[in-house]
Amino acid sequence: MRPQAVSIRSLLSDQGLGIEISLMAGGAGLDRQILHTRIQKSGLALAGHFHGIVPTRPQVLGQTELSYLARLSVDDRHRALRGYFALNLCCVIVTQGKRSFEDGASGMGALPVPELLECAEETGTPLLLSSERSSSTITALHALLDDRLAPRVRLHGVLVDVFGVGLLLIGSSGIGKSECALDLVMRGHRMVADDVVNCDYRPPGMVFGQPADLLRHHLEVRGLGILNIKDLFGVTAIRERKRIDVVVRLVEWSKDTEYDRLGLEDRYHVILGTKIRELVIPVRPGRDMASILEVAARNELLKNAGHHAAREFFNNIEGALLSERTRDESESPPPVKPASPLPGAPTIPRPGSVSMPTVRGLTSRYVAPPPESQASGPNPRRG
Repeated sequence: MRPQAVSIRSLLSDQGLGIEISLMAGGAGLDRQILHTRIQKSGLALAGHFHGIVPTRPQVLGQTELSYLARLSVDDRHRALRGYFALNLCCVIVTQGKRSFEDGASGMGALPVPELLECAEETGTPLLLSSERSSSTITALHALLDDRLAPRVRLHGVLVDVFGVGLLLIGSSGIGKSECALDLVMRGHRMVADDVVNCDYRPPGMVFGQPADLLRHHLEVRGLGILNIKDLFGVTAIRERKRIDVVVRLVEWSKDTEYDRLGLEDRYHVILGTKIRELVIPVRPGRDMASILEVAARNELLKNAGHHAAREFFNNIEGALLSERTRDESESPPPVKPASPLPGAPTIPRPGSVSMPTVRGLTSRYVAPPPESQASGPNPRRG
């Protein structure tokens, strides 16, 4: 990630802004830099409340702020504007600038345009005028600054568009990333970048990739050299920019490594602080990697639609096991309960429930027979 900045000079000459902005005063500060994508409406600052003002953000003065200044006395207006411009602001943009000058000479009263010009020149603060309303000006500035000031990083890999899903192929050099991309292009998919992928962050939580300028539309394949995909397959085989939806890490196949065989747990790869789903796919001779990547893209589309095949399969198995367990429990015979004794019937003690006195009484009345040897005498068979 690297810091970005936009100078006021480049802002005025940028064709991507989409609205007309002109410089009216403060040309000495054209090299001041914008460091934030957010815009500030600084009405309270004109009343002397400077808390929260970020000088590196563009400051916008609309018709409400100008009307407030117009109602101040000359001394109060000078005091408010001098304190405001003393904050070393990167720039001040007055919206509906043409209307501001015209209305100052017509029915709305004297607007503080001379004081604005004077303070801007004194402090070297660029004073810009926009012919659009505040909302349109802020929207255009947001769109431009989001692009120019987006966090960026450069990655080694191959970015391809498969069924509308951006697959970023990463892995060690020589693992076969470019060959996979070439095979996918021959199947009708689109290549975005090879070898170097310039990534930038866009809110909310999106990372886009595009090729480096010198490598645009080119693909390196060992044994063939550098190929121009646009010349070989036409403009339908390339794409200038694509959101990264899945990171595919290609690794060498190893019998000692456990690979995911169920797909229940989602892995993530972090790029510019954004979590992107990651797949680890082992590579070995004989595997049709292009088909595997196509299926990975199709499966990602299903997940985005709310269908997770692995989890649904696992839930079906759990449901079947639960149903079988419930059926077994319902088919087993219920336990037999002992019958209740009739009223007035004698109670027969259960085994082990006889008390000790009863046992002693039975023992005292019981006479054990003599041993067999004593009752029958000596055994006649013995000698």
